[in-house]
Amino acid sequence: PFSLAPPHSSQPPVSTTYSAAPPPSYTQAPPPASSAPTQPAPPTGPTASQQYYRGPPLSSQQPSLPPTSQQQFTSSAPPPPSSQQTFPPTSYSGPMPPPSQVPPPPVSQPQQSFPPSQPPFSSAPPPVSQPAFTTGPPPPTQGSFPPRGPPPSSQPGSFPPPGPPPTSAPTGQYSSPMPPQQQLPPPQPSPYHSGPPPSTTQMPPTSMAQSNHLPPGPQGPLGPLQQPPSQPGMQGAYPPQQNGMKMAFSPSLSYFCFTSGSFGQVRGPQPGYAGPYPGQPNYGAPAPALAPPTQKRLDPDAIPSPIQVIEDDKAKSTEPFTTGVRGQAPPLVTTNFQVKDQGNASPRFIRCTAYNMPCTADMAKQSQVPLAAVIKPLATLPPDETPPYLVDHGEGGPIRCNRCKAYMCPYMQFIEGGRRFQCGFCSCVTEVPPHYFQHLDHTGKRVDCYDRPELSLGSYEFLATVDYCKNNKLPQPPAFIFLIDVSYNAVKSGMVSIVCQELKTLLDCLPRENPEMDSVVRVGFVTYNKVLHFYNVKSSLAQPQMLVVSDVSDMFVPLLDGFLVNVNESRLVIESLLDQIPEMFADTRETETVFGPVIQAGLEALKAADCAGKLFVFHTSLPIAEAPGKLKNREDKKLIGTDKEKSLFQPQVSFYNTLAKECVAQGCCVDLFLFPNQYVDLATLAVVPVATGGSIYKYTYFQAQSDQERFLNDLRRDVQKPVGFDAVMRVRTSTGIRATDFFGSFFMSNTTDVELAGLDCDKAITVEFKHDDKLSEETGALMQCAVLYTSCSGQRRLRIHNMAVNCCSQLADLYRNCETDTIINFFSKYAFRGVLNNPTKTVRDTLINQCAQILACYRKNCASPSSAGQVLKTSAQMHLFIHLGVSYMLLQMDPLLIIFPHQVSLFDSPTPCALFLTLLSPSCLQLMVVKQEDRAELIFKHFLVEDKSVSGGASYVDFLCHMHKEIRQLLS
Repeated sequence: PFSLAPPHSSQPPVSTTYSAAPPPSYTQAPPPASSAPTQPAPPTGPTASQQYYRGPPLSSQQPSLPPTSQQQFTSSAPPPPSSQQTFPPTSYSGPMPPPSQVPPPPVSQPQQSFPPSQPPFSSAPPPVSQPAFTTGPPPPTQGSFPPRGPPPSSQPGSFPPPGPPPTSAPTGQYSSPMPPQQQLPPPQPSPYHSGPPPSTTQMPPTSMAQSNHLPPGPQGPLGPLQQPPSQPGMQGAYPPQQNGMKMAFSPSLSYFCFTSGSFGQVRGPQPGYAGPYPGQPNYGAPAPALAPPTQKRLDPDAIPSPIQVIEDDKAKSTEPFTTGVRGQAPPLVTTNFQVKDQGNASPRFIRCTAYNMPCTADMAKQSQVPLAAVIKPLATLPPDETPPYLVDHGEGGPIRCNRCKAYMCPYMQFIEGGRRFQCGFCSCVTEVPPHYFQHLDHTGKRVDCYDRPELSLGSYEFLATVDYCKNNKLPQPPAFIFLIDVSYNAVKSGMVSIVCQELKTLLDCLPRENPEMDSVVRVGFVTYNKVLHFYNVKSSLAQPQMLVVSDVSDMFVPLLDGFLVNVNESRLVIESLLDQIPEMFADTRETETVFGPVIQAGLEALKAADCAGKLFVFHTSLPIAEAPGKLKNREDKKLIGTDKEKSLFQPQVSFYNTLAKECVAQGCCVDLFLFPNQYVDLATLAVVPVATGGSIYKYTYFQAQSDQERFLNDLRRDVQKPVGFDAVMRVRTSTGIRATDFFGSFFMSNTTDVELAGLDCDKAITVEFKHDDKLSEETGALMQCAVLYTSCSGQRRLRIHNMAVNCCSQLADLYRNCETDTIINFFSKYAFRGVLNNPTKTVRDTLINQCAQILACYRKNCASPSSAGQVLKTSAQMHLFIHLGVSYMLLQMDPLLIIFPHQVSLFDSPTPCALFLTLLSPSCLQLMVVKQEDRAELIFKHFLVEDKSVSGGASYVDFLCHMHKEIRQLLS
C-alpha cells in the first residue's frame, strides 16, 4: 500500500537578457538560443530592440470551446480468468453473483497545441465585469447514502494502528435471493473544479487489492448489524467494515469510493443523527423506522474520476488563459496552456489556495481551508510566452507608495488629473514625480497605461539603483566554486573522475542573460579530505599550482589572484587541472573528511572577491575528522516510530546554523551532492543548503555504471539553470489580511523579509495569510511579491508579481474556487516542518483531522440533502481527499527514500527476482531488477523494513473508510 506522487517535470532553463533603455522606451530581450526539442519553436516577431506597443490593442478573445463528452467508466466484458477471485461461502441463501466488474482506463484526450504568441507587450485592458458566481449550495446529485448504523466513537484526527483489511464477506442472514447489480450513472465533473490530479500509480496485485473484489450483496432487508469475525493480526487495526458495506477497486483509477445500493430514492435521516441539518426542511423523508436499509458498497463510479477531470481540463483549455479577470482559477497544473498577462501574475509565478477568500476570520476558521499562496519568483516560462519586461526609471528609481512602500502596479488609482495616485494596498495618496506625470483619459486611466508594463501587467522588473545595493555599491558578477571530495570512497566510486571530466564541457554552459555573449561568472576549484587544496589557475601560468591548508580550525584562503578566474581566459589551465586531479589522488588511502571548513573556505573566497556566488560541494561520508563541525554517528533505528524519532531530524550541533547565517549575509548559496555508502547525518549537513536557498542531491551507494547518467543530468541542470543571488523577498497585502508564515528554503532575520543567498528558477516559497480585519466583496484582496536580487550578469533588479483575488461571504463560493494543488503544497510543507519537532503520528493525525474538518464543513454547509451521505461532492474535494491519502502513506515511509519492493516473475526465469523502485530526485526514478544471490541484493536488503502487522500497515481502502467515519463523527 504505497503510493508515489508523479515526479515534477520542469522546463529546461531559458537564458534571457534584458537591456535597459532610458524612459519612456523599454526593450525586450531576444529569445533563448536553445530549448528542449519537445518545446514549440519560439515565436517569430519583432527583434529585441522593438519599442513597446502604444495604445490599447484590440481584444482577441474568442468564445471557449465546450468540453468534450465524458468518458464512460462502464464495462460489460467479464474480467480475465487470471483476475477472478474465489470467496468463502457467506451466510445468505441467495446465489453467488459474478465477480465485480473492473472499468477500463479512460482514453487520454489529445493535447491542444497553441500557436505562437503575438508580438511582445500587447496586453488588452482587463474586463470591467467581474465573474458572477452563484451563491448557495450546488445542485444535488443522484447518489446518496442509505441509512446506516451510528458512527464509531473515534476522536477526530486520530485512529487505531493499521491492520489488514477484512477479507471475508460481511455476515448476516438473508431470506431473499440477490437481485442483479444495478447500473450506476456515470459521474459528472464539477464545473468549478480546480486542482491537480493525484498519483495514479496502480497498486500491485497483492492480497489486499484482490480482497476488494467482493461480490455485490443483496438489496433486500438486512439483518441486525454484526461485525465480521476477527482475523489474526487485527488487534489495533482499523475498525472492520460494517455489515452491508462493500468495496470496489478500479485499477485504472487507483482509488476506492462509497456509494449507496440504489440511486434516486428519497433519503431518510441517518440513525444516530439528530434529524435533518439545522435550518433545513425534512424534504418529506420517512421516519427512520420506515426507511428500509439498503446494501452499501464501494464503487469507483460514485465519485468523479481524476483522470477524466484531467482530460476534460486539457480539452477545454484551448484558448490562452488571460489573467485580467479577478478571482479566476487557472487551469490544472497537468494542463499545457498559454498565459496572457492582463494585470495579474501568471499562475506559473503565483498560485493561491483559494481565489475566493473568505471575508471574515470566522468564516476562514469554519472552512479550515488554508489561505496561502505558492510563489515561484524566477519561474521559467515556455518559449511562446514573453518574459517580464525590464523597466528603467533612471536615477529616481521605481515609483512607490509613501506609506506601505508598495511598488507601482495596475492597482494604483490616479486622481486629480494624474498628479497623485491612491495606493490600492493602504489607500494612501502619494504625489506623482514630475518626470512620471501623464494625463488621464475619460475613464480615469493614464493615456500611457498600455505603454508602461507596471501599469498594465501583473509581472515585470525594475532596474534597481545604488540605493538598493549593499553598502550603496553596485555588485560584482557572481562566482561558482567547485569543492570536490577526494577521499578514498570518492575516488573508488568513480565520482571524482566523472565530475572532473564533465566540468570540462559544463563550464561552457554557465548561466548568462544573453545567449550570444559569454558568461561573466567566474570559477574556482578546491579539493579536500582532511585538509584543503586550493588551486591557482591564472591564465598566465603554464600549469596549475596547488596550495594546501592543513590548519582547518582557522580557515583562510591562501591566494587572492588566480583563484577565481574567467573560464575563457584560463581554459587551458583549467582543463589541465581537471585532467590531473583524478591522477593525483588515484592511490589515496585517506578515508576521513571534513565538511564545515569546506564551506568556510568557499565563503572566505567570496568575501575576498567581494561578490556573491554558489558553492558546489561533492561529499561522500560523515565528517569525523577533527575540525569545526565534526559529527558523530548517532544513527539509532530503535528510535524510529517512537516519540524520540524527531531528534534524528534535528541538527546535531549548532555550528552549521551560525555558518548558514554568515553565508546568507554574503550571498553564498550552497548546493550539496551527496554520495554516501553509510550514515551521513543529512539532517545536520542540510542546514546550510536549506538556509541559503540551495539544493541537495543524494546518491546512496553510488555506482558509476548505473548512476552516472542521473548524476550528470542533475549536475548539468543545476549549473545551467537561471539563478539570482543575494535576494530579499517581501510580500505586501491589502488591508484585511497579512502574511504570517513562510515555508521553503530560506533564512529570515525578521518577520517580514525572506532572505535567500541564492534563488533559482525551481525555488518556490509558500506564504500563509491570516485575517486582521474584515474584507470587502467589492474591493477583494490584493497581494504584491517584490524580490530584490542580483542577476547572473551582476545587475541589481526588482522583480514584481501582483495578484488580485475575490472575497466571498458564502462557503459555497470559497469551495468552488479552491486550487487543490496549492493546498496540498501547503499541507506537505507544513507536515515536513512539523516532523522536525513532533512525532510522525502527531503530524499524520493533524493532516487527517484538518482534511476531515474541510470535508465535513463542505458537507454540512454546501452539500445538498440528497448527497449528504457521500464523502465527496465536487471533483476538487475528491482531489484533496485522494492527495491526503497519498500524503498519509508517504509519512509512513523513510522521509529520504521511497521504495516499492514487489515479488515478480520475469520472463519465466526460475531465479526469484524483485523490483526495486527508488525515488531518487524530484524528476528521476530508478528501477532495478534484483536477482537472488545478485550483487545488488545487499543494497536491496538494506532498505527492507519489518512489517508491524499482517498487511504491513493500513491499506488505501482502509484509510478511505476511516476518513468517511471521521467525517460522520464530526457531523454527529
